[in-house]
Amino acid sequence: MSNAHVNTISGSSKLIEGSGRAIILLPKGTEFIIDDTLYSTKSQRNLLSFKNIRLNRYHIETMNEKNVEYLYITSDECGKKYVLERLPTFSSGLYYTCISVIESHVTTNQKCI
Repeated sequence: MSNAHVNTISGSSKLIEGSGRAIILLPKGTEFIIDDTLYSTKSQRNLLSFKNIRLNRYHIETMNEKNVEYLYITSDECGKKYVLERLPTFSSGLYYTCISVIESHVTTNQKCI
């Protein structure tokens, strides 16, 4: 993928610098492998879709605790459900978590001939 323009609320911008596989490690150790990610050094936030969660063989559900809504990422082993991650929600309804960069990644731009 070559550099690509993305239309945002403030107009078109050259945000995408590459694409490829990403491995994301959430705070409690849950690992996601996403094959078709877009890379941008300008991005300060990322979205993880329910589709990506399900493709990694995890399940999702929402739970309300003390008037705070959480998204649970769960795993089912031998008929028993385990809560792997508990993500709180913003007032906007988006769920969030913090991840730390633990290793560097290399991206390459591929040109089709």
